[in-house]
Amino acid sequence: MLKPKPQIDHIETQTITVDPGQQPIRIDKFLSIRLGKISRNRLQNGIKKGTILVDGEQVKVNHLINPGEVISIEVPRYRPEGEEYVIPQDIPLDIRYEDDYLMVIHKPAGMVVHPAPGHRDGTLVNALKFYLDREDIPTLPGNDENRVGLVHRIDKDTSGLMLVAKTENTMTHLAKQFFDHSIDRIYQAVCWGEPDPPAGTIDAHLGRDQNNRQKYRVFEEPEDNHKHAITHYQTLEGLYYVSLLQLKLETGRTHQIRVHMQSIGHPLFSDSRYGGDRIVKGTIYSKYRIFAERCFEACPRQALHAKSIAFTHPETGERMTFVSDLPDDMQTMLDRWRNYATSKRQNDTLS
Repeated sequence: MLKPKPQIDHIETQTITVDPGQQPIRIDKFLSIRLGKISRNRLQNGIKKGTILVDGEQVKVNHLINPGEVISIEVPRYRPEGEEYVIPQDIPLDIRYEDDYLMVIHKPAGMVVHPAPGHRDGTLVNALKFYLDREDIPTLPGNDENRVGLVHRIDKDTSGLMLVAKTENTMTHLAKQFFDHSIDRIYQAVCWGEPDPPAGTIDAHLGRDQNNRQKYRVFEEPEDNHKHAITHYQTLEGLYYVSLLQLKLETGRTHQIRVHMQSIGHPLFSDSRYGGDRIVKGTIYSKYRIFAERCFEACPRQALHAKSIAFTHPETGERMTFVSDLPDDMQTMLDRWRNYATSKRQNDTLS
């Protein structure tokens, strides 16, 4: 039996103000770059139908945009038959900053970002729907309300800072900063082993693993559906068999840090999907094995934390930076490794 065709529930209007320094290019090309997933053919149809206007007027598909023009786009919102809206839920949020335009929140490890099969409630989006208590929370073009306010995402078992847009204009400007790589995101992670060299750049394409669709892997000969990914890493602290790393993303691909570190032989500690939940480096002695198991128990998820985020405020133009401490599970595990490394260095010195 065919699934019922999704019906339009309501129409929302998104506006984009052309930047002062923008060079004249065709409106369909400009929007395809800015909006990403929407095809130029679909955009051209929207321009012809009048669902895309410039300064409130209909234009031709070859219209050249000018700085300061305001482009309005009618965006249909769909509700599949029988499917309910995301239910607002009173889930505590760790808000590090908030104004009328945006929020910076700290997501704990274990919290799913947006609803999906198997995770229909208890997500960050359920919490945002309740907290903001509005029907006009913005979404990125092409996304449904399952991702209200979200400009980006982090994995369920990754902790750390996230940006949330509260207005359409903020959403548009922050999305552009992500597109232009002008938002700086710094992660900290604990990996197995000590990378050599201790600092470097991993530049490798990512794609789904054909043997396990829930995983990604590096492809030496990328195809069209593979994503170019760049990760800069620096070793902050070497602890014999594990290391504390600082990582900066130049791109933001799914599982990027986890896959890149696995690809160079240093999977993240306790990362069950990419081989870090077993002893990768170290001795064969049972005492060490027991110690490692205690560290797994202290941090039973991938040891990855979105530590800081820096961006330009869309309304004030101020450059803003937010930093968060390592959560307790990572800190406890890291302290145990530090104590182990100190003891081992003392023993090595005596011997």
